[in-house]
Amino acid sequence: MNLQIINIIEKGIVETFYMVIASTLFAYLLGIPIGVILNITSPNGIKPNRFVNITVGFITNVIRSIPFLILLVAILPFTRLIVGTTIGSNATIVPLVVAAAPFVARMVESSLKEVDSGVIEAAKAMGSSTWQIIYKVLLVEAKPSLLVGGVIAFATILGYSAMAGFVGGGGLGAIAVNYGYYRYKTDVMLVTVAILVIIVQVFQEAGIHLVNKLDKRIR
Repeated sequence: MNLQIINIIEKGIVETFYMVIASTLFAYLLGIPIGVILNITSPNGIKPNRFVNITVGFITNVIRSIPFLILLVAILPFTRLIVGTTIGSNATIVPLVVAAAPFVARMVESSLKEVDSGVIEAAKAMGSSTWQIIYKVLLVEAKPSLLVGGVIAFATILGYSAMAGFVGGGGLGAIAVNYGYYRYKTDVMLVTVAILVIIVQVFQEAGIHLVNKLDKRIR
């Protein structure tokens, strides 16, 4: 590979981190409230509400069922409305958030279900409000599981970002497609894949290490 390709790959790494980190943050800003709603409105939740639970769950499942590439194309008008363009790193963030938020919501819901019901009952007995139970009990007790979910979400969103390269997205995915696939440069393709694997492994190990420090059950 020449110096120009190396510089392009370096730029692609920066763009990939930008897209994935921004998308993960926004996905969690949307996914955590949705996951909390799904948990507390379930039949065994602290505020059971069948209508809300079924409605929110249905919308979440519908979006999750749409393959990312199809979703990416389907919401191009929405993407243009939000960021003013349908190509590049900023445009890729919009469909990444739309695709990842329901996935995050379900992981958050699952994490909250792992919280010991006895802790919740104790909080109720002490007169805690619904919001206090959510913020001081559910989210706090589920922190290790939520962090594991964050690592999984990061890897999933990273995979989505690579697929976005086929429709004008930025980052390493675009480099793999434009330089590796269309120009038949196998070495560029292999390098970008290797970098993506390394990024996932580093974040996964760092995330698991952080979880082990925070999880009181394994001390």
